[in-house]
Amino acid sequence: MISADREAVLRSAADLLLEARRTATPVDDLPAALQPASLEESYFVQDVMAQAIQPNYSGPRSWKVGAPAPDATPMFGPMITAWIKDDGCVLGEPRHRLRGLEAEVSFLIGKDLPPRATPYTREEIIDAIESCHPAIEELEAGVTVPSKAARFAMIGDLQMHGGFVHGPAVPNWQQIDFARESVSLAVDGKVMVENTASNSAGTDLLRLVLHLVNEGSARTGGLQKGSWVTTGSWTGNTFAASGSVVNVRFSTAGSVSLRFA
Repeated sequence: MISADREAVLRSAADLLLEARRTATPVDDLPAALQPASLEESYFVQDVMAQAIQPNYSGPRSWKVGAPAPDATPMFGPMITAWIKDDGCVLGEPRHRLRGLEAEVSFLIGKDLPPRATPYTREEIIDAIESCHPAIEELEAGVTVPSKAARFAMIGDLQMHGGFVHGPAVPNWQQIDFARESVSLAVDGKVMVENTASNSAGTDLLRLVLHLVNEGSARTGGLQKGSWVTTGSWTGNTFAASGSVVNVRFSTAGSVSLRFA
C-alpha cells in the first residue's frame, strides 16, 4: 500500500516525465526526492502517466509484458491506445525523439478475461486469443539515456513505451515453434539484428500472457476483447534516425514495418 504522502511524490515524478516527453526535452534522471523506491511505486507512476495521456479513454486497455530471463518474474506496463498503429504507418510526432525499436510477437485478445478467484489455464488463454501478430514496439523516454537512469525511474517511465505497430495476423499461430523462430530487424535496408529464439523472457510466450491475466489482474482489471498484449523484445534495443524506414521479419510470425518522418 502506498501512502498518501508517497502518492503525491510519485504524481510529481509522473508530471515531470510527462512534460519531458511532451516537449522532447529529457532530464538525465528523476531528482532523488522523486525517485520510485519499489516496483509497486514504479507501477503507480506508469498508471498516472497512462491516465494523463488518455484521460477519457474507457475501452480495452493494452499491455506490454516481458522478463529479463525465462525463469524471472515478468514485469508489465500499459500501452497507450492512441499510439497503437497499423503496419506501414508513419511516426512523425515531436515526441519521437529516441526512435528506439524492438521486434516483438503480440496477441489480440478476442474474449473478455475478467479477474476471478480461479486462475485461468493455458488452454483458456489460447481460446481467448483472437490472433497473433508481428510487432514493433517503439521506445521513448522522458530521460536522456534510459540505461543511465535509476532502474525504478526507467520502469516508471512507461518502461520506455512510445508506440506499438502491429503487422497482419499470422495464420495457424498455435503451430509456430517459437524455440526455432528467427527474426531480423533492418533500418533503411541494412540488417541491424538477426537472432533466433532470442526473447530474453524465453520462447514460452504464453507464460507471459498467463502472468498478466492471473497475477496482474488486480492492477489491470483483467483483459477485454480488443486488448493487445505484446510479449517482449527479440532484438534488444536498436535506434533509428528521422526519415528511416524500419522492417522486421520473423521466419514464421510475419513481417511489419514503419517509417519515421
